[in-house]
Amino acid sequence: MGIPNLLSTILWLPLIGIILIFLMSRESERAIKVVALVTALLDFVLSLFLLLSFDFTNPGFQFVEKSIWIDFLNTFYFLGVDGVSILFVPLSTLVTLLCILISWDSIKEKVKEFYLALLFTNIAMVGVFLSLDLLLFYLFWEALLIPMYLIIGVWGGPRRIYSTLKFFLYTFFGSVFMLIAIIYIFLQYGTFDYTALLGKTFAPHVEKLLFLGFLIAFAIKVPMWPVHTWLPDAHTEAPTAGSVILAGILIKLGGYGMVRFLLPLFPQATLYFAKLILVLSVIAIIYAGLACLWQSDLKRLIAYSSVSHMGFVTLGIFSLNPIGVKGAILQMINHGIVTGALFMCVGVIYDRTHSRAISYYGGLATTFPLYAAFFMVFTLASIGLPGTNGFIGEFMILLGTFLRDKLMVVLASTGVIIGAAYMLWLYQRVFFQKPSPNVFNLTPMKWNELTAIIPMLALVFLIGFYPNPFLDFMRATVSQILLNFR
Repeated sequence: MGIPNLLSTILWLPLIGIILIFLMSRESERAIKVVALVTALLDFVLSLFLLLSFDFTNPGFQFVEKSIWIDFLNTFYFLGVDGVSILFVPLSTLVTLLCILISWDSIKEKVKEFYLALLFTNIAMVGVFLSLDLLLFYLFWEALLIPMYLIIGVWGGPRRIYSTLKFFLYTFFGSVFMLIAIIYIFLQYGTFDYTALLGKTFAPHVEKLLFLGFLIAFAIKVPMWPVHTWLPDAHTEAPTAGSVILAGILIKLGGYGMVRFLLPLFPQATLYFAKLILVLSVIAIIYAGLACLWQSDLKRLIAYSSVSHMGFVTLGIFSLNPIGVKGAILQMINHGIVTGALFMCVGVIYDRTHSRAISYYGGLATTFPLYAAFFMVFTLASIGLPGTNGFIGEFMILLGTFLRDKLMVVLASTGVIIGAAYMLWLYQRVFFQKPSPNVFNLTPMKWNELTAIIPMLALVFLIGFYPNPFLDFMRATVSQILLNFR
């Protein structure tokens, strides 16, 4: 039995939680957490229902909802999912749910406002993936900045204001160019309707400028080298939930935007700039990987590793063949799972020791064995060990890129080796060696921490051993998007 207006239900359900929490007393902290948790859980269940109801043989948009929104602008409240967006919706709701769990005991100030911000973030993230109207997409894209600004700026570390401003200015700067491009498209064709714009053509020089307008916004969000510098600062100062959202969803929006807008709307410009983006991707992979080797802060190291991993994603997207693009989409999901889980693990130990310095630790495998086992699995997934989810995405990206540019694959492959080096070296320093006095008598992992981390663990092996169902979702849609590049 179907659920009417399923996409709107998933999108706006958190609003009910927001209203309920808004009406509750600040002192009712436990009740606020329970309302946020139940709301996020229901939203995740609905998004799973959406996933299971999705027809992966249909390359077009499904569960479409469309009604006029602003008449004189000819803009629509237009929602839909296809093989590119379908996996990101449950990932967004799952990340929100796990962020609520992992923050259960660690957020002690302004609890009400924190959970309001998390639920608002959920709406904005899902809205970006569901929007099929350019103006609606842009509004959700920008709306996400507000709760993230608050989450980092209010509940972050000592340099949170600097990091928040940097994050805001970078992403807002990029968005301005995208807005200009959207306005130009509207003035030329009189609509923001994404499906109506598919197949429309632009003069070659205009298409390149429009491509660059969108690309700047997406490149900053990914983030690509050399516009990546906001990410390590934002990750370092963000609370655990903020880092998980950044790694799990926010930086995926750039990659998603490239597949959703750049490839289908601007195919000739995509071909023109593809080589440049492949080169920038390889630089990101190698540069950020090397930067990891000299990091002394746990979160900063994982943040730089994100820049390197996302370099593989852009490499796969601009390979412009089905293997590479599907690998890139899958790798975005994988990175959200693995890096999100690594940030959760860092949060677990930070809550106990209040230190993120790598040199502070040592011997955790002896004193905190269950935690060490979790961290080991996510470390191996991060370096792409066969049997984990990191392997299949990375392998497909390299294979797809090999079909387009062999030199890029040779260079990018050095990033795989560098990645293994910095992650294993990190593990060796933190978990082995003589136990540091700082890591004795740590309290065991709590129920909420285990409940947040174990689903990520299951997904690492589920995708690692049986990726086919996940690839099936995107197969038909990706083939259709790439028709322009045959």
